[in-house]
Amino acid sequence: MTLSKRKKMMGLTGLIMLLAIVLLPMTGYISTGFADTEIKQVEIKVEKTNPRADYWRAVRNNTAGYTAVKGRETGELIQGSGEVWRQLRNGPIATYGSWLIGITLAVLSLFYMWRGRVELIHPRTGKTVERWTLNERRMHWITAGLFIILGITGLSLLYGRMVLIPLFGHNGFSAYAAIAKWVHNILGPVFMVALLSMIVNWFSNNFITKVDIQWFKEFGGMVGDNHPSAEKLNGGEKIWFWSLTTVGMLLCFSGLVLDFPNFDQQREWLQLSHLIHVLTAFVLMSFAFGHIYIGTIGTEGALEGMVTGQVDTAWAKQHHDLWLKKLEDEGKAP
Repeated sequence: MTLSKRKKMMGLTGLIMLLAIVLLPMTGYISTGFADTEIKQVEIKVEKTNPRADYWRAVRNNTAGYTAVKGRETGELIQGSGEVWRQLRNGPIATYGSWLIGITLAVLSLFYMWRGRVELIHPRTGKTVERWTLNERRMHWITAGLFIILGITGLSLLYGRMVLIPLFGHNGFSAYAAIAKWVHNILGPVFMVALLSMIVNWFSNNFITKVDIQWFKEFGGMVGDNHPSAEKLNGGEKIWFWSLTTVGMLLCFSGLVLDFPNFDQQREWLQLSHLIHVLTAFVLMSFAFGHIYIGTIGTEGALEGMVTGQVDTAWAKQHHDLWLKKLEDEGKAP
């Protein structure tokens, strides 16, 4: 081999070695790229068959697990029915409950504008009879006052996030909500005792009779000028009484479950009791609006009986004629 050929061979070899020195380290990037692709493919496959997803799916379906801490519901990591309760409470119950209250108030307002107050047909005589004793009036006003306070605090806790926070701010509502919750929890059992006292004392006067059926047929004298006969309590008052006895006591007992959660009841029972508590509260409040309307601006002289205990004989003859006749026969009425 001539000298020139050797120089060319050595130059070519040197060039190859130089290219190798530059290019060989770059093969690591190429291999890394293929490795990343393989890892991503493996990760995609893992995501599709991730056993952890099945585990948490089982947890959310209330599948019992193991925990070293022993106690009530400690084996349940996530309580799935809690989300259902939250959606029902903040969704249809809160929405339709507000509609029920609003429609009730609107109907009573329209009825008052159409009918006006039921006036006394005959002038007052100045002679009165006792309709409610002092103890009965105390019992009524204590129960009514507790019901109003519980209604206000309960609605505040239900609609506070939507209505009161924009008005008072988070800090203001937080302070009010803490007080409202404490008042609601304390006065709830007191209301139950007062309600039971009313039910026991007035139970015998509230059986539905044929007189009440006729009273309902004539719409209680609220439509037209003719007023149907009634005993000491008319059909409307008796319906209100039985509403308090059934719906009201269901409201109270569901409240007790919430007020004393340490009686080893499960969370499902607390959630169900809360839904029943809110639903019965809405029903009772709508009935209460009708009762308040008839007993105040709807009927002349009706409020006097529960304030003073006495009613004029003209009012008694128009609204409770059978009761007045019974008092007259017993010598208890002028």
